[in-house]
Amino acid sequence: MITKFTRRTALVTLTAVGLAAIGVAPALADDKITLRMATSGSETDQRSVAMAEVFAPMVADFVDYQPSYNGTIFAQGTEIDAISRGNLEMSITSAQELAQFFPEFSIFTAGYVHQDAAHQVAVFNDPLMEPFKEVVENDLGVKLLSVMYLGRRQVNLRQTKDELTVNTPADLAGVNLRMPGTDAWQFLGKALGAAPTPMSFSEVYTALSTGAVDGQDNPLPTVVDAKFYEVTGQIVLTSHLVDLNYIAIGKGVWDGMTPEQQAKVQEAADAAAEAGRQGQLKKEEELVAFLEEQGLAVYEPDLAAFRDQVQSMYLESEFAASWPEGVLEKINALGN
Repeated sequence: MITKFTRRTALVTLTAVGLAAIGVAPALADDKITLRMATSGSETDQRSVAMAEVFAPMVADFVDYQPSYNGTIFAQGTEIDAISRGNLEMSITSAQELAQFFPEFSIFTAGYVHQDAAHQVAVFNDPLMEPFKEVVENDLGVKLLSVMYLGRRQVNLRQTKDELTVNTPADLAGVNLRMPGTDAWQFLGKALGAAPTPMSFSEVYTALSTGAVDGQDNPLPTVVDAKFYEVTGQIVLTSHLVDLNYIAIGKGVWDGMTPEQQAKVQEAADAAAEAGRQGQLKKEEELVAFLEEQGLAVYEPDLAAFRDQVQSMYLESEFAASWPEGVLEKINALGN
């Protein structure tokens, strides 16, 4: 069974939202709207940098932007509830967090739903997204302004490409692939064709070096930061999860702005998201070159074969029970 909050759980916070809309309007300092941004990311995170260097200057004439990093004022996962209660103005939130309130958001956490960074933007701006945005606004008092690109998770294996070339899910049969320990992550590993193994992140380097596991999955920055390239032979660019965040703002705060201010905040959020997206894409490209310099083979398999198998398995599972009918087909139609 999948543990999830219901709308009834989310609605507990709505009284505070109503108060925020009428009484806890945007805080004013020198005639500026105070927007406190809470994020669990560091100050040097691409998302944080984009908000500080792009968003803040674009709205500086009427906004006092106050970022906080590393979960200092609200712990990771509590920011949306804080906005809902009127205790916070902005955050960078995930589809995984929203799925705790609205199970239909789990479609955006599934493998191969988003195909790349551009596809994420197309999906977010398409009319199919409107019901998702509306339920968050109506039930939580949170407005989703724009979508931010986090990166693509790839398969990293001990074997060299000469020993094992991966083109389709069948090639991963019997491969002992470390995946995070939750049921959802283990399901994704199985859907990729591998034999998923739960293991704490701190144990992965040693497990790869000893052969206790054959591989692991993570974005390329993690592969480099954790030095997994020292104990592996190849990167298979499966891009099985194109992860994202949303720039979120309190609906009461938004409604308290003039139409001109709203337009400027929206423009600034989109510009920040685009800057962060391009920065992350550039970083991923640079890391491919770095990993090849370390002697790893980096290549792309038959993505259509992987996408078809993974999506078929999701559609036959309980994970898809909450997905609105026809939405996956619409999302796929927006891709390549």
